[in-house]
Amino acid sequence: MFQVESDFRNANVGRTIRFTEEMFEQLQQIANKHDISFNLLVLQCCKYALDNMKEEE
Repeated sequence: MFQVESDFRNANVGRTIRFTEEMFEQLQQIANKHDISFNLLVLQCCKYALDNMKEEE
């Protein structure tokens, strides 16, 4: 289960990504609710997705 945390170190590679307005608003609301940055939340979402991705055989 995904849990929002407030610690994510060494995130220093910059990239530009685009979100739909709806997804951006949802993520921003979650980040605000947990008092973390939008960037930190996106990093955590990506890490969770990678950790839980099913490998193709």
